[in-house]
Amino acid sequence: MAVDVEALYRRYGPMVHRRCKSLLGDEDRAADAMQDTFALLLVHQTRLDADAPSSLLWRMATNVCLNRLRGQKRRGETADEGLLEAIAGADDLEGRSVAGAVLDRLFGREPASSRTMAVMHLVDGMTLEEVAREHGLSVSGVRKRLRTLKARLEALEPEGTS
Repeated sequence: MAVDVEALYRRYGPMVHRRCKSLLGDEDRAADAMQDTFALLLVHQTRLDADAPSSLLWRMATNVCLNRLRGQKRRGETADEGLLEAIAGADDLEGRSVAGAVLDRLFGREPASSRTMAVMHLVDGMTLEEVAREHGLSVSGVRKRLRTLKARLEALEPEGTS
């Protein structure tokens, strides 16, 4: 049975927009990403299970935004300064540049699901159990992925800090 996209848009549109804005840091880009999220929902409405629509839309919006950020990187566009400040907590241009380079190197070879897990746990504050449930993995599987990212980050630290 197809999901009622219009009803979901009315109910969860503001939540999806806030999610997109928090990841993209820009009102216009967030509005575009929100529309893309619901367009995807419309395309796949007959195949999706809407038992937990807020979780589904949260994950879809996160993936749409992360794909947009990756697309910027591939096209050579720079990320919004507000996003880098939020991620790196740096107050100066050099700190943001270093943070951006470290993030590109850290996530460049990781599967999209690992990046999504890191954002959900480290940025959104979701528990390991919640992240595991969202991705259909065990808590130890999520923990292993995050440990791999942490080890990769620690290996990059001497280059990024000197």
